[in-house]
Amino acid sequence: MQTMNIEARKLLLIQEFLRIENEEIIIGLEKIVKQLKSRQYESDLEPMSVEQFMEEIDQAMKDSHADNVIKADELRKKWI
Repeated sequence: MQTMNIEARKLLLIQEFLRIENEEIIIGLEKIVKQLKSRQYESDLEPMSVEQFMEEIDQAMKDSHADNVIKADELRKKWI
């Protein structure tokens, strides 16, 4: 029952949003949504265990020795 309530509220919010003509309000809403999503993401993060950290370092070292890496220049070309 709670899900239907959320779905109905989302639809009402979308309808209300589509009626907005003022760009400043839209910009403000975009900022608020971005901030809230960022807070939610950060609150969902959990610290990495020392074991997991050490395993990832070991894997990174193996990848480096096997030349299984992407050079920074290649990343720049791809993303910039």
